[in-house]
Amino acid sequence: MSFESAFRKTVGCEGIYSNDREDSGNWTGGAIGVGDLKGTKFGISAASYPDVDIRNLTIQDAERIYVKDYWSKMSLDSILSETLQEELFDTGVNMGVRTAVTICQRALNFLGVGFYKVDGVMGPITLSGVNYWASWDAEALFRALNGFQFMEYVYVVENKGHKFAAGWMKRIQDYRGKP
Repeated sequence: MSFESAFRKTVGCEGIYSNDREDSGNWTGGAIGVGDLKGTKFGISAASYPDVDIRNLTIQDAERIYVKDYWSKMSLDSILSETLQEELFDTGVNMGVRTAVTICQRALNFLGVGFYKVDGVMGPITLSGVNYWASWDAEALFRALNGFQFMEYVYVVENKGHKFAAGWMKRIQDYRGKP
């Protein structure tokens, strides 16, 4: 189980460099037209990292950011299933760590073994629940995570549509199959 595998898959989904004016993540202020348009590279966005020179970001810089701010913050080394590590990592990169962990806690509650406080923090109780499912039926938790991720996208685009919605759905469907 390794960060490297998850990193490769996620960077493959994120692409190299994007400077789309209609993507709020490309603006340093986190909203369209707010702040400077710096873009996103390897999934590292100007909205999350306004002081980073996005255009000149190297893959090694992105890797360091991902280890520190995503992999480690979610304690993914402590998860017993590579599939679940990768899924949580990719969701964290795409939607934010707090949202990824919130989705995880909701999925655990949905599956019905125990009750998990939905606070977006990957603490020892949430980790224990993930590892229970990792050793008992990782596929069930994987599918629940994808279902709740889908619902989060629905919430984001509800009543307004979104030009990235089709791509987000494809990401949920295709991520697991990436080499």
